Amino acid sequence: MISKDESNEKVSEGWLRVWFAFEALAVNEDVTKKSLENLIDKIEADARVKIYRKDFSPAKKVENPIQGIKEGWSVVCEVEFVAKKFDDLVHVVMEYGPSAVEILEPKEMKLGVGECQNILNGVSDMMHRFATAGVGGMVVVRGKE
Repeated sequence: MISKDESNEKVSEGWLRVWFAFEALAVNEDVTKKSLENLIDKIEADARVKIYRKDFSPAKKVENPIQGIKEGWSVVCEVEFVAKKFDDLVHVVMEYGPSAVEILEPKEMKLGVGECQNILNGVSDMMHRFATAGVGGMVVVRGKE
């Protein structure tokens, strides 16, 4: 984890300041906490991002969280970090699946075509992985509007 001052230096060098929210839900309080802590540890070890703040909420009991489950436990974690490139940020979102994302800084970005191509190829690769795993279709074509 880096300091807020270090994150400010990175942002002044052109890095992105980002906020993620994650929510874990499970039938066991300890499993919920540990699962989310493990995910955040993995993100913290990811060289593409530098976390400077993470804040875990206390576990909350949830009645009837999903059909067939009487009660569960929910834990939320908010994470703030810096990422060097938008391409890296897109891949981190695809790999770790936050519940919500906000780019805090900068207010505007300019992307080169190479970075745009990397992003699109990453999304395409993820779609192919889903299809190979049997959890999603390859291509969905919208009809004429």
